[in-house]
Amino acid sequence: MRSLLSRPFAFVGVIHLLPLPGGPRASEGFAWVRERALADAAVLAGGGAHAAILENFGDAPFPAGPVEPHVVAFVAILAAELRARHPELLLGINLLRNDARSALGVAAAAGGAFVRVNVHVGAMVTDQGLLQGDAHHTLRYRRELGGASIGIAADVLVKHAVPLGATEAGSVAADTYRRGGADVLIVTGAGTGRPADPTRAEEVRRAVPEAPLWIGSGVDLASLPSWRTLAQGAIVGTALHRDSRVTEPLELDRVRAFAARV
Repeated sequence: MRSLLSRPFAFVGVIHLLPLPGGPRASEGFAWVRERALADAAVLAGGGAHAAILENFGDAPFPAGPVEPHVVAFVAILAAELRARHPELLLGINLLRNDARSALGVAAAAGGAFVRVNVHVGAMVTDQGLLQGDAHHTLRYRRELGGASIGIAADVLVKHAVPLGATEAGSVAADTYRRGGADVLIVTGAGTGRPADPTRAEEVRRAVPEAPLWIGSGVDLASLPSWRTLAQGAIVGTALHRDSRVTEPLELDRVRAFAARV
């Protein structure tokens, strides 16, 4: 994680896994999911991305609690294979909707650099119901695994959610970083692919100027220059897919264009 944060601007792609067996949506099987994931990882590595987040995106609607055991097993096996094939591509793990413990386990076993935690502190009302942060146990489990080098990239007022009560982004950011022990703060828009609010990002930056800040949704080639003056990285997903549709494969030309700008 340290090598990623040392860059002037981190370009983090996303490997959106197709629906897994056992989930709420129809799946064509583990081999089908693996094939697409390997192809997308090759595009990100070949196109010049610095890192990729591997997440069970196709399993929506997600559980509010821990993911199923087969999800943890499959993501761990796939993560290990991706690290072997593309050692230059740092790997993050996000087990949706908020299974930070399992994500840490996968990262520790497979050589992941960081995990993304949607709700690290506080509580958010989401389409899964109430999600509550558990920074205490997340940090303790990371220490027990000997995974101090595994970073925690935590959302501030995550997308597809509203806070439980009136809350300012600056105060949430301060609690997430200074009290919750996150290594990176993430600011997103209201939903997947929707631009983040510059006003909210600026509020987070003012509240916690020492924290690395990533923009987590809606970044495209047009908006990238403006974000580079405010943040230290961007998680780019939707804009890298064919026709900007997350169900379609990633496109090498799009990844290369972003890498060139970064």
